[in-house]
Amino acid sequence: MTVLVRFAPSPTGLLHVGNTRQALINWLFARAEGGKFMLRSDDTDTERSTAEFAEKIERDLTWLGLTWDLFARQSDRLDRYDAAVARLKEIGRLYPCYESAEELSLKRKQQLSAGRPPVYDRAALALSDTEKAAKEAEGIAPHWRFKLDHEVVTWNDLVRGESRQDMASQSDPVLMRGGGRPVYTLASVVDDIELGVTHIIRGEDHVTNSATQIQLFRALGSEPPVLGHTSLIVGADGSGLSKRLGSLSLQDLRETDGLEAMAINSLLAGLGTNEVVAATSLDQLVEGFDISRYGRATPRFDPAELAQMNAKILHETDYDTVAARLGDLGVEGGAAFWNAIRGNIAKLADAGDWWRVVSTPMAPMIAEDDAEFCAAAAGLLPEGEPGAETWGAWTGALKAETGRKGKGLFMPLRKALTARERGPELGDLLPLLGRARIQSRLRGDTA
Repeated sequence: MTVLVRFAPSPTGLLHVGNTRQALINWLFARAEGGKFMLRSDDTDTERSTAEFAEKIERDLTWLGLTWDLFARQSDRLDRYDAAVARLKEIGRLYPCYESAEELSLKRKQQLSAGRPPVYDRAALALSDTEKAAKEAEGIAPHWRFKLDHEVVTWNDLVRGESRQDMASQSDPVLMRGGGRPVYTLASVVDDIELGVTHIIRGEDHVTNSATQIQLFRALGSEPPVLGHTSLIVGADGSGLSKRLGSLSLQDLRETDGLEAMAINSLLAGLGTNEVVAATSLDQLVEGFDISRYGRATPRFDPAELAQMNAKILHETDYDTVAARLGDLGVEGGAAFWNAIRGNIAKLADAGDWWRVVSTPMAPMIAEDDAEFCAAAAGLLPEGEPGAETWGAWTGALKAETGRKGKGLFMPLRKALTARERGPELGDLLPLLGRARIQSRLRGDTA
């Protein structure tokens, strides 16, 4: 059996870190199992779904490297849902209901005030054909509910292990709205059956829904796929992410925060396991992937940890991987420049800042009591253009001439040459600065 998993976002908003993690886990599972990954656009919510959001979801997944082998769009399959509805009606598992939203809300309040669970009372099943006809004559279009078997549904969950739900405690779910639009519960099951999905891996908020869908799979004549429910991530302080998801969209993380795709992939792949690995390629994550490593504890997503991951990955990224993007930033220093500065940047855009430091005029930072030392340093700079041996020879001569050492020697040079107190090894920067610029800055000139 070839594994087929699916990521099924509704195009009603941008991808954020929560649903991106589900896409990533599914993609990694498919690749680790030698299977296929499907992107399915669950766009039956015609009021909120837009082509623009659908395009942005595809763009964000492509940026992450989560390419798909198969694609489906629910709005192209409405006839398949109608056929399933007809079949469920035929076997007596789908029945019409006429209560308004207000009437249902009142029923729930009454049940709760009486200390009973707010479960639909199946009152619609008692309606006669005459009563139904009267409702429809009044212009009330029915919504259709799936009649659950009141049994305990069990399954062996990939993440949670042996799982069970008592269906007697659940309301019969609505599968078709009054306007004839199928809901997620129905459309998803029909797609999973007909498109051949073998494994469904999604958030633990779907556990109850999964139990319902298991019955629906069987009512439609199919055994359900293997199920797995991962814990939902929360913020670093343990609070829900829901109010902050707008600022944690893939679009903002890429365009506003300037983060690397592999930093996001690495952190999200590791959340919920006992190890987060800074991977520079998806292949690395596939090699170490094991769905059983995801536990039931609630993982915490910390933007500060993501920033640290971003820096770590850049520090380990080779020049060829970023050469084109460095060119877009106006950086022309080649591999020598990248290798010199990559260990001191947090975002790729920082490389542009360091390129300006070594290639464009700038005013040095020279304290009054360091001016004489810097002038002496300019005079002691070894002849010729700086190379790999220049730093050692130069600082050795400076120690002997001035008696300075440690921070008292290095910091004035750093400030004069880069106008910063921290940064890459000066020995690596000297060949990039060039002899003329080094001497000019040490003498206090803008160069």
